[in-house]
Amino acid sequence: MLIRFVNALLVDGSGEKSRLVTVTVKDDIILAIDDKSMDTQPVDTVIDVQGLILCPGFIDTHSHSDLVIMENPMVMPKLRQGVTTEILGQDGISMAPLPLEYISRWRKNIAGLEGTSDIINWDYLTTRGYLDQLQASGVGTNVAYLVPHGNVRMEVMGLGEDRADDIQLQEMCDVLQRELDSGGCGLSTGLIYPPCTYGDARELHALCTVAASNNVPLVIHQRSEADGILESMVEVLEIGRSTGVHVHFSHFKICGKYNSDKLSGVLGLLDKARQEGMNVTFDQYPYVAGSTMLSAILPPWAHSGGTESLLQRLSDPTIRQKIINEIYDTPSSWDNFVAFAGPEGIFVTNVQSKKNQHVIGKTLTELGKEQNIDPVNAAIELILEEENGVSMVDFYGLEEHVREFMLRPEMNVCTDGLMHGMPHPRTYGAFPRVLGKYARDEKLMNLEEAVKKMTLQPATAFGIEKRGRIAEGWFADMVIFDPEKIIDTGTFTAPKQYPDGVEMVMVNGAVAYSGHRLDIPGNLKKHPTGRVLR
Repeated sequence: MLIRFVNALLVDGSGEKSRLVTVTVKDDIILAIDDKSMDTQPVDTVIDVQGLILCPGFIDTHSHSDLVIMENPMVMPKLRQGVTTEILGQDGISMAPLPLEYISRWRKNIAGLEGTSDIINWDYLTTRGYLDQLQASGVGTNVAYLVPHGNVRMEVMGLGEDRADDIQLQEMCDVLQRELDSGGCGLSTGLIYPPCTYGDARELHALCTVAASNNVPLVIHQRSEADGILESMVEVLEIGRSTGVHVHFSHFKICGKYNSDKLSGVLGLLDKARQEGMNVTFDQYPYVAGSTMLSAILPPWAHSGGTESLLQRLSDPTIRQKIINEIYDTPSSWDNFVAFAGPEGIFVTNVQSKKNQHVIGKTLTELGKEQNIDPVNAAIELILEEENGVSMVDFYGLEEHVREFMLRPEMNVCTDGLMHGMPHPRTYGAFPRVLGKYARDEKLMNLEEAVKKMTLQPATAFGIEKRGRIAEGWFADMVIFDPEKIIDTGTFTAPKQYPDGVEMVMVNGAVAYSGHRLDIPGNLKKHPTGRVLR
């Protein structure tokens, strides 16, 4: 099928200045851009873009659609903000590899990030099996998958906190290589999440040597984004320096307003890495609040052995009080969410049971008042009742830091959006927020640079070929939006709001979403049209 887009204001993803063009798409490929010889060629459909922006589809380099997309291929919160490619397998704890004997325990371990499901098939075993399932059921966006450190460690060592010996290190490296050969596009880790948090620098060095030899990135939620951020960055950058692995920091930020004095040190470490020629990048969501599983407020040792062991500890009054005391005893040697966000700055976004639905949207302070107990104790009680299946939003930092990091040359946009319950508004609006609030309204950067940070820049960072740019011979992943209207509309109290201004999203030459402004024939709308990239 031939489709011609006319009167399109092209922002091609390269950062170059926009221009008015005609673009012709054949099947899933961009066939021609302003090729006058095509003007007389018959086409199946002509779409008048009316001077709106036409740009590449956005690439979400930190996605948590891993489980949701198995149940419903069309992840509309992503598609309707212009996302056409998602990178799954984040934070070192995701869907695969998953040995059969760990399925029950692992489902509880990841429930706070990915949710849970009783209708999908959990016995896929490996990355290949997981990706095969996605391919068979279909995906609405293109997806790629990072091999999670925690899953690899679990297969070799279980869920305990022991240090790996030489034999176990080699076994982990072998598993990682197997999973990369099965279609993984990189290695992810989350050093605040069990069992990743138990891996030392020696373990990370060994795994990153494998990643480097495969020319794929280390995508890392570093050990500290708060009090110990400088020491944490030194650890990560030294691993990158010694192994040659491309380091990509996940959701880069400084947690805790009281840590604002660390900004110059953080920027200095990034500058030094660039001066040395290191390959260092990061992604960022454009908000001063984050979102993760509620049990992340607990000290790392409490998680040793997995969720069942965690719940046993929380059920013991003596151990529970020790945990509460440690959370309030600051400064901490670990990222203490209660310290940097406060009980009043953390609220519940999702639970698994029906009986606790009423707590969604409430802060830990409010939970404590309702039960007439300490807020952290109330949070622990909820984690117990929900068997760790609880998510939260935490207000962590400063708006000026968001702007500072957004302007860095290493930065690309992401959502880091959890998909269940009452999610963070980034799940529905991260990309339009950058285009509307920061580029258009605040003029922090021009439109062309903002689009580059959503398209070609992440494609280059993750080695995604022929996506992220409007160019002849590249895949037809495209977005049309109104630059005067595009904006996120969700709030923290009403986050499930689609953005304004996105008029069309095309994935591999088929229309995955269209608004009401453009005349798009129904035969162009095919679902799902995404591909598993491996």
